[in-house]
Amino acid sequence: MEKIDHSKMTEEEFLAQYDPTQFPKGPYLAVDNVLFAVEELPNDNIRKLSEKRLQVLLVKRTEHPFLGLWSLPGIFPGWEETLEEACLRSLRLKSHLQDIHLEQLYTFSNPRRDPRTRIVSTSYMGLVNKSMLPHIEASPTAEWFTIGSSDFPKKLAFDHAMIIEYGLQRIRNKLEYTDIAFSLLPKEFTLAQLQQVYEIILGKSLSKANFQRKIKDKVESTNTYQTGGFRPALLYKHKKPA
Repeated sequence: MEKIDHSKMTEEEFLAQYDPTQFPKGPYLAVDNVLFAVEELPNDNIRKLSEKRLQVLLVKRTEHPFLGLWSLPGIFPGWEETLEEACLRSLRLKSHLQDIHLEQLYTFSNPRRDPRTRIVSTSYMGLVNKSMLPHIEASPTAEWFTIGSSDFPKKLAFDHAMIIEYGLQRIRNKLEYTDIAFSLLPKEFTLAQLQQVYEIILGKSLSKANFQRKIKDKVESTNTYQTGGFRPALLYKHKKPA
């Protein structure tokens, strides 16, 4: 094929003769959502903090490949659709959730991650307070699973277990340099409640004294108290950066 001198063409002329079929067919593109939530369990004992657990949203596959296995909610973007728009469409269709704040996590491109063909997935991540979300029982294929629990699926479709683990590490790192934990609490909270959120995300217990030293510049007292337990607990609020 004779090589064309593009320097002698206008952009309009170049686009008019451009033939994308002259190049090898590239990989397909998909998006996958890793949506984490903190759930607060019912508590009849006002003397104890309500137990919290970290969960992730999964959907059951209704077609091959991996028919019947659980996976992250994902979709193929439309031709006129951004990746972000495709992610939100996927959540609407598969879990009936809307207006979720997501941020790009990572692009997974192992050539054999999907048995159908070469499919690259750009994953997006969100962390939400489950009490502020609508129930998803209306979507029979979507369900929240507690991270590390005995009922968590032993095997997930594709490389979605790896994507979830990558998302967990991102959230844990974000605790160090952002105020993400405060989005999971009411406007006023006790330091014990704040520490509990950190612990459930990190998956480990923290020293009370060390934790309070670490977050002292992020909170301010409301000079009011939460009552109902053994002793009143001072309430705090998020001290946003100046």
